[in-house]
Amino acid sequence: MAEETSITPTSMEVGSSSQAIDMVGSTLERFLDTADVKRVYGEPIQHGDTVVIPTAEVLAGLGFGAGYGTGTGPQGTGEGGGGGGGGRTLSRPVAVIIVTPESIRVQEVVDPTKIALAAITAGGFMMAMLMRFISPRRAMKELKTE
Repeated sequence: MAEETSITPTSMEVGSSSQAIDMVGSTLERFLDTADVKRVYGEPIQHGDTVVIPTAEVLAGLGFGAGYGTGTGPQGTGEGGGGGGGGRTLSRPVAVIIVTPESIRVQEVVDPTKIALAAITAGGFMMAMLMRFISPRRAMKELKTE
């Protein structure tokens, strides 16, 4: 089963460029904690002479921004500020590494739901393309009969 970790978007008043850099650094640090290599290789599990190491695929995305402005407002003064960031990591099991005194092997984890969704998506795409190719032919026949 896929595990999803979300970094809640951070929002803070940015009063200077150093505060904006601090905000970006804080968000990046939190993000890197969730996308650590420890998320890819799980803790080894030992059972007798056999050691099982779970592995996962980790996908990550991050975005952030900051701003500041100056100028004159209605009162003759200007201000600005603002910033925020957030990200998301998604992990799913892909295999287990099985280590015994005789051998080391990798056993894939098959996700039937993902396979079924891929098949449905591919079938829908093929049907849409087929209908797209058929429709102009019908339109041409209708134009010729008029």
